[in-house]
Amino acid sequence: MPEVTVGTLVVFIIIFIALILFVTEPVSVDVTALGIVVTLIMLGPWTGISPRDGVSGFANPATITILAMMILSEGVRRTGIIQRLEEIVTSYTGDNVHKQLGATIGIVGPLSGIINNTAAVAILLPMVSDLAHENGTSPSKLLLPLSYASMAGGMLTLIGTSTNLLASTIASQLSTDYPSLHAFSMFEFTQLGLIVFLVGAVYLLTIGYWLAPSHVTPRSKFETTDKEEFLTEVVIGGESPLIDMTIQEALQQVEFEGNVTQLVRKNKYYREPRLSMTIQSGDTFTIRLTEDALRTLHDVKGIEFVPEVTPPGGLDALAPGQTLVEIVITAGSDLVSETIETSRFQEQYQAGVLAIRRGGKIAYERLSEHRIRPGDMLLIESDSDTIDRLADDPNVVVAGEVELQQFRSSKLPLAVGIILSVITLAAVGIIPIMVSALGGVVMMFVTNVIKSSEAYDAVQWDVIFLLAGVIPLGKALSETGGADLLGTLVVSTAEFLPTIAVLGVIYLSTAVVTNLISNQASVVLFIPVAADVAAQLNANVFAFILAVTFAASTAFMSPVGYQTNLFVYGPGGYEFSDYARVGGPLQVILAIVTTLGIATFWGL
Repeated sequence: MPEVTVGTLVVFIIIFIALILFVTEPVSVDVTALGIVVTLIMLGPWTGISPRDGVSGFANPATITILAMMILSEGVRRTGIIQRLEEIVTSYTGDNVHKQLGATIGIVGPLSGIINNTAAVAILLPMVSDLAHENGTSPSKLLLPLSYASMAGGMLTLIGTSTNLLASTIASQLSTDYPSLHAFSMFEFTQLGLIVFLVGAVYLLTIGYWLAPSHVTPRSKFETTDKEEFLTEVVIGGESPLIDMTIQEALQQVEFEGNVTQLVRKNKYYREPRLSMTIQSGDTFTIRLTEDALRTLHDVKGIEFVPEVTPPGGLDALAPGQTLVEIVITAGSDLVSETIETSRFQEQYQAGVLAIRRGGKIAYERLSEHRIRPGDMLLIESDSDTIDRLADDPNVVVAGEVELQQFRSSKLPLAVGIILSVITLAAVGIIPIMVSALGGVVMMFVTNVIKSSEAYDAVQWDVIFLLAGVIPLGKALSETGGADLLGTLVVSTAEFLPTIAVLGVIYLSTAVVTNLISNQASVVLFIPVAADVAAQLNANVFAFILAVTFAASTAFMSPVGYQTNLFVYGPGGYEFSDYARVGGPLQVILAIVTTLGIATFWGL
């Protein structure tokens, strides 16, 4: 058993605290990551991390490559290729849910091998959501398979997921201690990735389809609701007891459940007025409410209805030029931890929030009080110009159709050619993938496929800072002997398990932790451990590294382990248990398939 030093204990304490912060998210993951960097540097005498080591993650090839791939993916999206593809898919699938599911899996898998799989889901989410809504299919039957298939498809190539790029970089860094290790080539594990994708696709088309729920989303409920709801206007009379109260105090006083959508005061319009605004005589409010709430409002003294009810059944009767669209709050969004009111959402986006979905609950009343969290899905009412702007906003993902006219269709051949060039140059080994990807970004700028301002917005900076923060944590784990200690504990299982079973233990351990924290953090923590385990067993180190790489990209059992799961959480109307029910069996199946595949292709 390796000696447990003060440095080892310090690093384990840092890891433990970091894991708690990653899971509970009292602060955003990028803030936690920066905290890790600062702590490692300040405790350098014990952690072995110098200031240069601490900030090395920002210059790490994996970090730079992932940043470049995010920009390349955005360049592809800007051409409108997915919207063109949607027309083809819709004409083929119609209202046949099995064809819709097959098309979803068949498109996102290969696409996730060409561009980053997180970007692939963000691009395809509006298409799949619209496909479901327009053909009467429950989105929850399609969106979880979209996420799962993208994860499996990401294992087709080196650039399919940030996990692969990070694992490749760490493997290269460890090659001085383990000569059999090397940076991954573009198609290093494509044969196994193809098997994993095909097995996953068969599962999702059969058992997974049967286990997937048929939830109703806010958008569906607004379009098919049985309870009659209305838009009505009320004027505050001069003798009303509500005068000088805030809107929030008035709602509590009246014990009224409704959504105040607009205030008109002295010819000035306020969309979704803040609850802290004080009511004045002559204020005209537009309120969305049920028939029961309408009766309650009729009994309140000092308000007048003008007109009585306009329009009846008004959920389908939107204002001229307005449309309904769903948006998903991303993990690194500036809106996280704000309320609808404090974020000034209505003023910033010129859009009204009609409903919020979180897990299994849909809220329609007093929406301004709801504190926003990652994965929340907001149903908003706005005009096409606002929705176009939202499509370019990194704080949200639009889960609805965006008109083709906003895209640079003429740049499609250029964008595709640049992506293929990046892949080819890296695959044949002419230049490293980082240089190839950066060159592709430059070409997209030169050819005006994407503008520089759009490129900055396309980068998920929380992911970049997360990578920069956890990379030195992995180095500290190795430097202080923490990896050796964990490796020895895992190796102890070899006393009663064969080597291939120990490989399975590494895979499952990584997968379980990835379902609780980010996939990047799991790779950084487990690759040094896996390498040490393999060395102590005199086994193939590269095989154990691959087990960690595949496991960290297949977090099927929770919405928080992988960002694609978070993207579909709200639009699919999912509950936390849905991920365990649908993803649990798939996790076990792929654990067996991947372990056997690694042993077959690379040996132990």
